[in-house]
Amino acid sequence: MTTPLQATLALGQHLWLDNLSRELMHSGALAAWVEAGVQGITTNPAIFQKAISGGEGYRADLERLRASGIGAEARYEALAIADVQQACDALAALYRSSEGEAGWVSLEVSPHLAHDAPGTVAAAQRLSAAVARPNLLIKIPSTPAGRAALTEVTAHGINVNMTLIFSLQQALETAKAWALGARRWLADGGEPRTLYSVASVFLSRVDTVVDAQLQAQGSEAARALRGRCAVAVAQLCYQRYLDLFERAPHPASYADLPAAGVRPQRLLWASTGTKNPAYSDTLYVDSLIGPNTVNTVPEATLRAFAEHGTAAPTLTADIAAAEAALLTLKSLDIDLAAIGEQLQADGLLAFEHAYDQILASV
Repeated sequence: MTTPLQATLALGQHLWLDNLSRELMHSGALAAWVEAGVQGITTNPAIFQKAISGGEGYRADLERLRASGIGAEARYEALAIADVQQACDALAALYRSSEGEAGWVSLEVSPHLAHDAPGTVAAAQRLSAAVARPNLLIKIPSTPAGRAALTEVTAHGINVNMTLIFSLQQALETAKAWALGARRWLADGGEPRTLYSVASVFLSRVDTVVDAQLQAQGSEAARALRGRCAVAVAQLCYQRYLDLFERAPHPASYADLPAAGVRPQRLLWASTGTKNPAYSDTLYVDSLIGPNTVNTVPEATLRAFAEHGTAAPTLTADIAAAEAALLTLKSLDIDLAAIGEQLQADGLLAFEHAYDQILASV
């Protein structure tokens, strides 16, 4: 019998696990997920903070690192790099057999560098060299400085997961920054097929904020849109992706890149654990399945999808309704661009807090 994970893969979408720890790897749970159809792994400071603070598997290495006299940030990076190397190795066969389409593992630069483009570039280069695995993605927040760093590191052949994208505008600016770097890479003689990038569009947090504003509006039309905004934003992001990379000619097309053999930057759905208990626990998986996309899923949500999710080509279903929903939001003076900027700032603060907690704990 075909499982929902296998059916989703057949529809062209890769499901990644939004979690990593030594316990996950040593217990065999990661290998089981890969066997079930998981195609990649994402991490962030909050994930590592939870893993390191609560995991017995880190104690011996942490004592050794403390005795070495290196600083707290270097101790944390040593632990995280070791985990990411092991995860990259666990997915190496998948990476090779898919010819680089799958098997990716993400490691994030310090969130304190989010507004420091040169610092982000230096950190990306250092972490990439330290991990030294071809299936590594360096994770960078999609701030203006982060997008400038994206262009620069892509031009030097470093593959990137751009994170903390909360609006269509941020997604479009991310695609533009990546395309600039990819064109520089090609112009300098870089191998087209070595480039890979994803743009991580966060979903559930958007609905949390917009739903509250819709509820405050009080009208039946406003309340009817609750739980629909994030999916609509993702669907329209995908329509713009098709415009940029597949629907040539288009006024802002980047179709020259796939024509030259470069894989287009894929859209990745993130923050896909449902936060409102009134909604389906697989809402942000079931609703956004389509080709050449990724969904990175918390383990509990992935388990729920494996048990009772529905795999169907939903990402391009009823685009007119998605467009109408966003027009209605605009008529209600709900500014998705401004919400996106605020959510990005809030997300950075949360990651900075988790990062500082890690440093305090190690």
